[in-house]
Amino acid sequence: MAELVFFSGTMDCGKSTLALQMDHNHAARGRKGIIFTRHDRAGAATISSRLGLRADAVEVADAFDFQAHVVHLLSAGGKVDYLICDEAQFFSAEQIDQLARVVDELGIDVYTFGITTDFRTRLFPGSQRLIELADRVEVLQVEALCWCGARATHNARTVGGVMVVEGAQVVIGDVAVNEDEIGYEVLCRRHHRRRLTAATARAAVLSPDVLPFEEHSR
Repeated sequence: MAELVFFSGTMDCGKSTLALQMDHNHAARGRKGIIFTRHDRAGAATISSRLGLRADAVEVADAFDFQAHVVHLLSAGGKVDYLICDEAQFFSAEQIDQLARVVDELGIDVYTFGITTDFRTRLFPGSQRLIELADRVEVLQVEALCWCGARATHNARTVGGVMVVEGAQVVIGDVAVNEDEIGYEVLCRRHHRRRLTAATARAAVLSPDVLPFEEHSR
């Protein structure tokens, strides 16, 4: 039976690496697949891993129809055994429905990869629909770490190392950026709630006026 599977995790936990590895493993067994992505950090029509791996991919635009695309390929005599969909959080809910129809009506496996929540801890529409429809939701076992060493569970948007909580849901950036650029950092829930990034934590330690911990009343 074909499956719709959602592999989820925070930024920097190896989702794109796993997507590329899965494509390699299936292709090595003679299966024919298509890689899709949207808003990859390396640019359009590319899937890239922070380990340096990358591959060409089909860029998913707002009006892209997965089912129509696959049906067109099959009608032209092509072979499609599976789909790899990276950055699936950026897909629309309707596009996730299309992927489910590819699984159910065409018998093609669909493997999706993405983060579940944005920098405000709100579900992305694509991720929400995947959680609702997927046959399996797999949380990646490679844990990203907060600057404090605890397991990172939340994605924070930063400007010059300072966490921000307002702005558009989708702003493309990476976890390693220059000062004053928009970037992202993975944090544990405790430090995400306190808006305490690695940069602000260092500043607090160095400042004579700010304690690096919360004072508790006795």
